[in-house]
Amino acid sequence: MWYNGLLDLSVWQLIAVTLVLTHITIVSVTVYLHRYSAHRSLELHPALKHFFRFWLWLTTSMNTREWTAIHRKHHAKCETPDDPHSPVHKGLGTVLRKGAELYMEEAKNEETLRIYGKNCPDDWIERNLYSRFPIAGVTLMAIIDLALFGVLGITVWAVQMMWIPVLAAGVINGLGHALGYRNFECRDAATNILPWGILIGGEELHNNHHTYPNSAKLSVKKWEFDMGWLWIRLFSLLGLAEVRRTAPIAHRVEGKQTLDMDTAMAILNNRFQIMAQYRKLVIKPAVRSELARMDESVRHLFRRAKRLLSRETTLLDDRHQARIQTMLEHSQALKVIYEKRLALQQIWGRTSANSHEMLQALKDWCNQAEESGIKALQEFADSLRTYSLRPAS
Repeated sequence: MWYNGLLDLSVWQLIAVTLVLTHITIVSVTVYLHRYSAHRSLELHPALKHFFRFWLWLTTSMNTREWTAIHRKHHAKCETPDDPHSPVHKGLGTVLRKGAELYMEEAKNEETLRIYGKNCPDDWIERNLYSRFPIAGVTLMAIIDLALFGVLGITVWAVQMMWIPVLAAGVINGLGHALGYRNFECRDAATNILPWGILIGGEELHNNHHTYPNSAKLSVKKWEFDMGWLWIRLFSLLGLAEVRRTAPIAHRVEGKQTLDMDTAMAILNNRFQIMAQYRKLVIKPAVRSELARMDESVRHLFRRAKRLLSRETTLLDDRHQARIQTMLEHSQALKVIYEKRLALQQIWGRTSANSHEMLQALKDWCNQAEESGIKALQEFADSLRTYSLRPAS
C-alpha cells in the first residue's frame, strides 16, 4: 500500500535504516566538516568530499564554510565570551536546549565567516545550489523518505533532522565542556563524555580533541574507541583519504640519562602526556601518602586533592584556589609537588620559542626535583631524561 512506501519495510527494518542514515550524517560531520575542513588533519578524495557536501545538504542544510568558521572560532575563543557556544559563559542548559539556535545565530556573523571561513568550497554548485538553497536539500530528503518509507518516512526524516542539532550542537558543545573525564589538562573545560566514540562518531572524546585539535585520530588511550578513525582508516585503504597529522607519540629510551636538545623537544611535543603522567606518578601517590599520615580532624580538607592539584589553573575558581591553599598549608610535601608542577608547565610557556633556554630550564627543574628529597619527584625527574623524538633503535 502507498502508506508503506516503495520499500514496504517493517518497523525494525525502518529503525535499522534510520540508524544507518543518521550514521552517514555523523561520518559526514566528523570526517569531512570537522577533521578535514576545520582542522585539515587529513586529505580526502574530491569525490568523497563532494558526496559529504551533498549528503549534508540533504540531511542538515549545513554549509561547509559556516560550520568550519564557527568551529574554528570556538577553538580560537574557547571558554571566553566570544565563544559561539561555551556552556561556561552561556550556561549548560542554554547550549543543550538551544545549540542549533546558537549555531544559526553565529552563522549570520559575516566577521566570523571572513576571519575563520577561509579555504572552504566556493565552486559553482556551492554558490548556486548548496548555499543559495539550503532548505531545498532537506525538503528533497523529506520527499525521498516519504516515497521510500511511506507515512513513517516523516518520522525517519524528523530523526534525521534532529540528530545533529541534539547530539552534536547540544550534547558535544554542552556536556562536552561540563561533564565527563579528562585525560589532559588543556586550557579549556573540554571533557571526554564517553571512552567509546560510537554514537557521535568519536566526537565523544572531546578533551582529547581539544588537547590535540589537529589530530585525525581522537582516541588516545588503549581502551578508547573512535569510530570516525575507523572510517578514516577504511577510506585510506581505499585510496580515498590520506592522514596528515595525529597526536604525537611519546617515545622513551630506557637507560637514557642525558637531558639533551632531543629530549627537550620531545618533552615539549608530549607535554600534555607528561603532565598526565605527573598527575599519576607524583600527585596521586603523594596525596595517598599524606592522607595516610594525617589526623582525622584535617583529612576532610584533602577531599578531591588529586583532581584539584592537577587541574588547569585557569579553570579554578576562588573556592578551589582557597581549598588548594589550605591543603598546601597542611602539607609541605604537597606544597613542593604542586609548585614543581606549576614550574614545569611554565617552562614551555615561557621558553618554547628559545630551545636553548628551555633545555637549561628543564635541567634546572630536574636538579631541583632531585634535591627535594621526595622520592616520586626524583623518579619523575629521572624519567624525563628518557624522552626522545625517535624511538629506541
